[in-house]
Amino acid sequence: MSTLGCGCRISDVSTRLELESSNQKEERNWLPTAVAVAVVLAVALVVILSLKHGNTRGQDVIAPITAPLDPYAASLSLSGLTMSESANLAGGKVTYVDGRIANRGTRTVTAITVQVIFRDFAHEVAQNESQPLKLIRVHEPYVDVEAVSAAPLKPGDEKEFRLIFDAVKPDWDGAYPEIRILHVETK
Repeated sequence: MSTLGCGCRISDVSTRLELESSNQKEERNWLPTAVAVAVVLAVALVVILSLKHGNTRGQDVIAPITAPLDPYAASLSLSGLTMSESANLAGGKVTYVDGRIANRGTRTVTAITVQVIFRDFAHEVAQNESQPLKLIRVHEPYVDVEAVSAAPLKPGDEKEFRLIFDAVKPDWDGAYPEIRILHVETK
């Protein structure tokens, strides 16, 4: 210690730095993290529900084979059916039903839902699916399809269509399936 002329004492100043460690933990605010997790979960839930809702209009809905046909179905004719298969990347096979649809009625068709019934060797229903009919947009470099609403079927029009099946039951007899027009939207 040193004394100054005014009677004050100054303690010696150390040149060594001493770091003080705090035994107290820093308090963390968890509210932003909780809000972020809640938002992510809410978005995921909305996406899952919207995907499920989208599927209820397509292949997940099973109409009975006695379901009534749409009244406008008599104005639509299917012809030139062909079937083909291709392998997918997962090692399975995809089955295609191609054909032509003609609008012999007086209204423009904007959507068509068909029921496709595959039968087994005993002529019992092996597989029953309902799906929207898709029109073939282009053939090259690959077959690309689009909804009927993208290229409405006007009176007198005839267009190619394709139905796609990711899986067909193994007990299917290999014959062409029965295609029924269950629902038609017109304008």
